[in-house]
This record gives sequence, structure tokens and C-alpha cells, in this order.
Amino acid sequence: MSLGVSEQSKEAVNLQTEVYSISKKHVPKSGMTISTNAKLGKTSKVHHFSLGSSTDISKEAYNNPVIYIGAYGTGMFDIGKDGNCKLPMNSQNIIFLHEGTWCGVNSVGEKGLIYTEILFEKEIKMNEILKANEVFELKSLIDYEEGSIVNIDLVSGEGTKFMILSFDDGCMLSEHRAPGDALFFALEGMATIVYEGKNYNIKEGENFRFEKNGLHSVKAEGKFKMALLLNKE
Repeated sequence: MSLGVSEQSKEAVNLQTEVYSISKKHVPKSGMTISTNAKLGKTSKVHHFSLGSSTDISKEAYNNPVIYIGAYGTGMFDIGKDGNCKLPMNSQNIIFLHEGTWCGVNSVGEKGLIYTEILFEKEIKMNEILKANEVFELKSLIDYEEGSIVNIDLVSGEGTKFMILSFDDGCMLSEHRAPGDALFFALEGMATIVYEGKNYNIKEGENFRFEKNGLHSVKAEGKFKMALLLNKE
């Protein structure tokens, strides 16, 4: 059965000053497929999807490259018109598709499925470690370097960038202002975010949101990995 996607903009919450979890903010509801605009930047490029048990989204194709990031539960992505490519989706999994790629989604099991969808402009640079039409675990795409912070841009466009970072124990990004609205994904370990003078502790599976020009720093408490979605509109 294919269910329609309902837009729930009225439920969007101002999240830039709290540590939160996408999976707890968008709990699957039985028999429903719910799409919520993340309101990151001026245009609707980022949505959180919540699929109840045994629900699905029929195949469709965007005129944009797209990334899907798993947050909770289990699902199956059906890629291409012929149905020969099926990719599992779990927490911290990432799938990249080129523009024009047909894709449908099914939740698997009783928990349902929660994921984030990110649309990019057509002209992008994609890191060679991220292959289209394959599934990867985000934190496995980057290693640690002794005494260092490592940054890898996975997908970069004029207005949107998605990157992963690793911090060796005690490493810190010095205080700076965000060049655009940003969504932070903690992938492994723990860190302390200082945002506009207030401390926030964040751990694997949690999220944080920065507003454009928000003053912040990030310090690893042990080894730490994160992903960052930056909207530069």
C-alpha cells in the first residue's frame, strides 16, 4: 500500500538551542507516512520522514541529486525503474542518488523507519568515497588521525554542503560563526558544544542545530565523529 505524504510545517520546532534526537522528534505512527520540513535555510531542501510499520512511499524521481540519512528503524530503498537494486536503510546509513533516479521506500519491521532527505542543486562535487546507488555507514567513511581534526566534504554545491569530521581525544574547533544554517549529527563518542556562550553535551545519535551567524565551538570528549549539513543560502 502506498500512503500519501503529509507536510507538517506547523509542528516544526525551534531546535537551535537544544540537543535533540531526530528519531525522538519524529516517532513513527501506525499507518502513516509523515514528512516534516526541517526549515533549514530559505528553501525546502531538507525533510525528515517518518514511516509507520509496513508503510511505503511509491517510486518517484527528483530533478536534483539527493542524500538519505537513516535515523531509526529499518527500511528498504528500491532504486531504479527495474527494481533490481534494493538497499537496506538503518541508523547512520547514507544513500546518495543522482538526479533523475527513481526511488521508492518501504519500512521493514514493527519499529517503522525515520530518515532525513536532503536535496542538492544540480551542479555538485561528490567525493569519490561516496558512490551513487550504494549504502554506507556514515561513521565508517572517516578515520581518526592522532592529535588532529579530519574533515571530508562528501557532497558540496554552491548553496549546500554535507561533510563528516573526526576529532582525536581533546581536539577542538575554535569558536567561530556559522556561515549558514547548519544541522549537526553526532556519529560516535561525545563532545561539548558551546553555542552563544552556553554549554551543551552531545553524544552519538543526537543532533544540534546552528542558525546562520551563530557563535559556537566544538570540543571532543574522547574520540568523536560527526556529520554536518550546511545550508549557505
